Amino acid sequence: MYSVRLWASRHARFFEGAYNLFEPAIVKLHPLWNAVGYDRAEKPVSKIEKACKGLVFDCKMCGQCILSSTGMSCSMNCPKSLRNGPCGGVRANGNCEVYAEKRCVWVEAWDGSQKMKQGDRILAVQLPVDYSKQGSSAWLREVRHIRQQKQQDDQQPGERS
Repeated sequence: MYSVRLWASRHARFFEGAYNLFEPAIVKLHPLWNAVGYDRAEKPVSKIEKACKGLVFDCKMCGQCILSSTGMSCSMNCPKSLRNGPCGGVRANGNCEVYAEKRCVWVEAWDGSQKMKQGDRILAVQLPVDYSKQGSSAWLREVRHIRQQKQQDDQQPGERS
């Protein structure tokens, strides 16, 4: 999995484009998720999500995916579960303090983000991990979030640029 994870962050621009195509498609399935019920859709969707993201990104299914903000490098692969950058123990060669044979997740994240059109997203401060969401679908959570934003925007007409 480690070599695939490295390959994914090295091809972050490709995965950013793929995500930009995927997100609108999954959001358009909102009527289906709503009809089935998000709670009932959770288990099968999270299994599919885990299979896809686990294979390519070595995703740990934290339920709060920030791959698009971390150069397609899953920050949960950090042995210290750091969400906002590397610890002070990154070795001079860019390898992890804990696993000396592996590159630091955040070194990979930075390198991957530099290849992305929206690479500056890595600078955004992330909230701490909410472990109660572990194993749940970040995809469905994002659809719900986008739909809620759209409903709020529709209810509050006015300032749009």
